[in-house]
Order: sequence, then structure tokens, then C-alpha cells
Amino acid sequence: MTDTTRPKRYRMVSKYYKETYGEKVYKLPVALPLTCPNRDGSAGVGGCTFCGEIGAGYENRPAWMTVRMQLEENIAHIGPKYKAKKFIPYYQNFSNTYLGLDDFKSYMEQGCIDEAVGIAIATRPDCIADEYLDILADIRNRFQKDIYIELGLQTVNYDTLEKINRGHDLAQFIDAVLRIKRYGFNVTTHMIVNLPWDTMKDTIEGARILSALGVDQVKLHALYIVKNTLMAKWYQEGQFTLISAEEYADRVVNFVRHLHPDIVLQRLVGRAPEDNTLFTNWSMGWWRVQDLIDDKLDELDAHQGDLCDYLNGKAVRKFID
Repeated sequence: MTDTTRPKRYRMVSKYYKETYGEKVYKLPVALPLTCPNRDGSAGVGGCTFCGEIGAGYENRPAWMTVRMQLEENIAHIGPKYKAKKFIPYYQNFSNTYLGLDDFKSYMEQGCIDEAVGIAIATRPDCIADEYLDILADIRNRFQKDIYIELGLQTVNYDTLEKINRGHDLAQFIDAVLRIKRYGFNVTTHMIVNLPWDTMKDTIEGARILSALGVDQVKLHALYIVKNTLMAKWYQEGQFTLISAEEYADRVVNFVRHLHPDIVLQRLVGRAPEDNTLFTNWSMGWWRVQDLIDDKLDELDAHQGDLCDYLNGKAVRKFID
């Protein structure tokens, strides 16, 4: 089990929540009856090659339940277990702004329960438009809830984006971030740093682009090979190989070192149920992968942002410093 007493060399979300809200805050997954534009033909068909039929919501309540019902059940479970009093309803699965405006407004309002300090909305860069952000701004003002928007990007390599059938490009991601930031909302970006077609250079460039854009939080995880996906077919046919856990740790360490020190890390490795996957975290517990990352940072005496030296006119520093 990972050593929770070891000082972290990066800025974790648990500390951010305590600093912001004065105590622990837990996210409550919410599932809505919706899909994604690259599943229904608007941006593509078949979805991302790594994404299963249920998306990423392995721990979600059924989408037929109302938002309030889902939140009540999750609070009844999580509240006593962790002695939690503050929460963030997390609209997690698929693209949660891929809705008509009236439906979107209704679903978001339903998440503004008294126990919530904010709401988090997972979506895609091509599903961000000012009209939706206007609704969220109104909700923030009326309900006094912070707004967290989580964008799936996964990689900055445009060839890989096409290979995994993301259905959007890097320009759309940049546009989405800039629009969200104009409203003062918190932006989280999801990244997979061991996609088979990416290199260490792509990993580092990802950290640099996110830092230059001023995103607020980042969520990293290793690639899962979900059963019955196109990625699973390629994997079983031997069309690609995956890097080792040690190499993954190297990539995460380099990502963290090039990431701006003010950016909050939600996680460095994720979890997925083994029953749903052909490959998950090299068949080891997520905490073991986490330990590999922490060990490498300790060995290098490195920390988040110690290689973030590329912003604000690096070439002219000699005339300023």
C-alpha cells in the first residue's frame, strides 16, 4: 500500500479541497441518459477506440435514476464511511454538455443540493459553447456553487487523436479551455500518457501546453484495454505493445516536472475493474504504480514544476533577470 505519510512532491486535489473548503470533499458520480457526438454520428461513429459501451462510469448508479436519487444513495454510502459532509456531484459518464439547453439546465440545477460545494461536469472539447457556459454562470450565481468542467483530451499528438477516434482536434480543445476560462470556471484535463503511438516528447509537450493554457487541474491515468472495444481487438491481434509500468512512471514523472506548480493533480494513476478489461495497470494495484512514481521523484529529488522554465519569454530572460 502506498505510504500516505510520505510528503508529496506535487500538488494533490485533496489538499486543494481542504484549503478551499476547510475540510475533505468527496465527488459523487452522477450518470445521465445521454451519449457522445462521436458515437451518434455528429463527430464520428463507434466512439473512442478505448471506450466501452458504458463509458467510464463503472461506479455509477443507473442513468434512469433521477439526479437527486443518485446523490442521496451515494451520500448515504460515502457520508458515514468517510465522515464526509461536503460533496461535489460529478456528472461523469459520456459528454454531459451534449444535451438540449433546457435539459442541460434542469440536470445541472438538480445537482445543486445543500451539501454540494460545487458541481463537476465531464465533457468533450467540441461540446463547449457559450450558451452552455451562460447557463452554468447563472447556476453559479443563483446557487452559489463552484463550477468544475472536466475535458477529455488524452493526448496532444494529432495523429494519435485521429488513431483513437477522438473526433476532435487540439484546436477545439484550446478553444474550449479559453472559453471556459473567460467565465472563471475551473478546468480539468484528462490525459493518458501511455497511448501506444505517443512518445515521451508527446507527454512532455502535453504538460507544457496545459501549463501555457493555464488549466486548473489534471487527471492522469494509464490506458485500460476495455473488453469488446476496437482497442481490445488491436491488442489481441498484437497491433501494438504497451510500455512497462516503470516506463509509465518515467513518463508521469516527466509530465509532473514540466507541469506548472500551481496546477492541481487529481490523480496520477486510475482504476478500472478487472472483469471489464484485458489490461489494467500491469495487473498490479494502483497504489503500486503510484509508489513507482513517488520513488522516482524521490530518487531524482524532483518535484512538480522544477522543469517548468519555458513560459513568459524564456529567450529574453537574460535581459531581465
